[in-house]
Amino acid sequence: MPARPDLVAVGHVTRDLLPDGTYTIGGTATYASLAALRLGASVAVLTSAPDDLDLSAALPGVAVHCVASPQATTFENIYLDHRRRQYLHGTALPLHPGDLPPAWRRAPVVLLCPLAGELGLDWMGTFRHSIVGVTPQGWMRKWDDTGLISHQQWREAGQILPQTDVLVFSKEDVGGDQQLIEQYARLVRIAAVTEGPLGVTVYWKGQPRRFPAYRPVAEVDPTGAGDVFAAAFMLRFNETNDPYLAAPFANSAASFAIEGPGTTTLATRSQVEERMARGELISGQAW
Repeated sequence: MPARPDLVAVGHVTRDLLPDGTYTIGGTATYASLAALRLGASVAVLTSAPDDLDLSAALPGVAVHCVASPQATTFENIYLDHRRRQYLHGTALPLHPGDLPPAWRRAPVVLLCPLAGELGLDWMGTFRHSIVGVTPQGWMRKWDDTGLISHQQWREAGQILPQTDVLVFSKEDVGGDQQLIEQYARLVRIAAVTEGPLGVTVYWKGQPRRFPAYRPVAEVDPTGAGDVFAAAFMLRFNETNDPYLAAPFANSAASFAIEGPGTTTLATRSQVEERMARGELISGQAW
């Protein structure tokens, strides 16, 4: 394990069921950590999972500290008439600051990325010397007895965001509610609101600024693009202290992520910078 990784991701690595009955390993911590690694950072993940989830194979090169759990957080997506129904079939154990290797508390960049309520308010104030980002999907979900997931109000936003440096979420996460987006943006230092092919709007110092997306070669699999964006944004912001420089870098990194299945087309830093230099931007059309 690195004495002090460049980036620590905290959240559940998931078991994602596929239509053919097999599964793949997913989750924000997975996509974000592998993207950061590909960009040249040293990376660590704190998660919770059972022994039969092969994290060493799924996260090669990533330092993983795994809390043993009877089951994995398991998602299934079912598409009917172009609409997605998402189910949660199991949840791994929650994560607490006491689970964190002490040296990881000094990481320059931390991404708190809950998926099923596994992170609580006890994480606030844990990283006193880090730039802390959050992807809040896991605080915006609820599920019924069948596991069917639906949206819920983020009740802890007022407690979490004032203690956060960067908030990354998609406009879709809040159902396009512009009033809610602006409410969150007022509570946090920097908010980055992604909109797929429309790029991202960054809220900083009370003002929104839009950055267009970069043109990918083709869209193959959009899964994880937002997670890749979050990792790239955090790393570049740590280097520059300027979200207006971080946003184009993260948009470029995300554009590579959708060009192949899973994590197969994650970009290196040189690839990201070359695409930025070519300036091949899109505005509005589907990927």
